Parts: sequence; C-alpha cells; structure tokens
Amino acid sequence: MPKQLPQDTKAPIVIENPWERLRAFTDARIGLGRAGVSLPTHQLLAFQLAHAQAQDAVHCPLACEALAAELTRQLALGSAPLVVHSRAEHRAMYLQRPDYGRRLDEPSRQALQQAAESGQRYDLAVVIVDGLSALAVQQNSAPFLAALYDALQRDHHDWKLAPLTLVEQGRVAIGDEVGALLNADAVLVMIGERPGLSSPDSLGLYMTWAPEVGLKDDRRNCISNVRPAGLAYAEAARRLLLLLREARERKLSGVKLKDRSEDNVLEGSHSTRNFLVAD
Repeated sequence: MPKQLPQDTKAPIVIENPWERLRAFTDARIGLGRAGVSLPTHQLLAFQLAHAQAQDAVHCPLACEALAAELTRQLALGSAPLVVHSRAEHRAMYLQRPDYGRRLDEPSRQALQQAAESGQRYDLAVVIVDGLSALAVQQNSAPFLAALYDALQRDHHDWKLAPLTLVEQGRVAIGDEVGALLNADAVLVMIGERPGLSSPDSLGLYMTWAPEVGLKDDRRNCISNVRPAGLAYAEAARRLLLLLREARERKLSGVKLKDRSEDNVLEGSHSTRNFLVAD
C-alpha cells in the first residue's frame, strides 16, 4: 500500500498577503496575491476583463439618438438636443488625428449658426462629447445634468442656458467652437475620459469662460472622475456651480481661478493666499 501522507500536508498553502486589506479602500490593483511566482488565476482573468472593457469604451460608438431622447425626457427639455459632428469622419481618424476632433465639420457649423440666428446671449452652453469613452457619456450624462440643472435653478443667479449640444467624435477643445457659435459666456464640456483599467466609465467636466477657437488648456477648469464609483453627481454639480459663480463674477477661468470647493472659497488671480494651504 502507498504510504499515507501526514494530514497537515493536505491543507492548502496560504501565503500571507499584508496588502490585501488595503483593497477595501481603493480600486487600484494592489494586494492581488500570488500563486508561486505569478498572479492568481482569478486576478489574471479580472485584469484581462478590465483591459477588454477599457478597449470597448474607446471604440464603442455613442448612441446619440437614444441619449438625446433620454435627456429630453428626463430633463424636460423644450426641444431635443442639437446633434453635431467633428471633422473626424470615423473613429480611426479620430484616434489618429486629434486636431480633427477639436473642430466641427462644416454642416455642424452651419447648424449651430442657424440655431444662434436670434442673436440671444447665453450664460452657459452645455456640450456633451463622446471623447474616449462613450460608455461614460451614455451612463452618466443624464443623472449628472439632472443634478446640475437642479443646482442652477436653485441658485440666486438667473442662468440662461444655450441649447444642449451633443458632439460625435469630439475632443475637449471642440466645446470652445460650440460655445462661441451659440453666443455663450461660458461653456461646459462633458466628455468621456480616457478609460483606466478600473474606470472605463469616468466622465470629465471642463469649464471655460469666454470660449473661442484656439484656446489653450490653461484656460479651463476640470472636474474629473464623475461616476457612481467616483465623484458623486450632486457633489460634482456643487463644485461646478462654485466655479461658474466665480467665473461669472471675475470673467475668467483656468489657472487664474483656483478651486477651493472643499471650504467653499475660490481664489482669483489677484489673491496672495496659497490655495494649497488650509486656513
């Protein structure tokens, strides 16, 4: 008869992993453990799934008609959002030529010019752009805008909003052209951010005062990672409203407008206080 192994040798080998408890506090890939000199199989499969989801987020198209219908219904818009397109004719061109994604094609320019023929001036133009994650836009646009519109309606300022605009194959800077064509004092670009391996659905917010073609990124304020697992919609709307108030008062945005929404204080270019240091 074969010799029986001792009972304790049949127990699985457990390698203590002191980092594992930290995983409760972050989506980052830490404390994954190991199987010999490699990752455990379930962690390797989870990584491959996250990588596939990030790729899908970049390449999947935005369902504009469905999103426009959802926004019209949930926000009780008087008219459907304007749907326009960048100069990037398809996704491959969009990825290879970032400059094409920053400008509208000619039919879109004409459509926005017609929409602004009345000459009315607006306080804010909201522009929804697919960016590098249509998934983020599809999932987060309606609930965030519901929170933002509610905050704007309750604000003591009277905010006149330009027609809501959807842009296909666009990048952040395309909002400058849209805002300028719609005669808006400020533009908010809601865009799908470059997906990470733990966040394929992250929505970014970029606010610019006095939009015009050719502005640099230092003229924008950014609020990032708006999604259920990141920055909550109501909190993102609160921070944005604080920025909009200060931008409206100071007639500026970007690096000259410091975000201190943690303590409800915003700094302008003439301040001598350090916004990195708490009072």
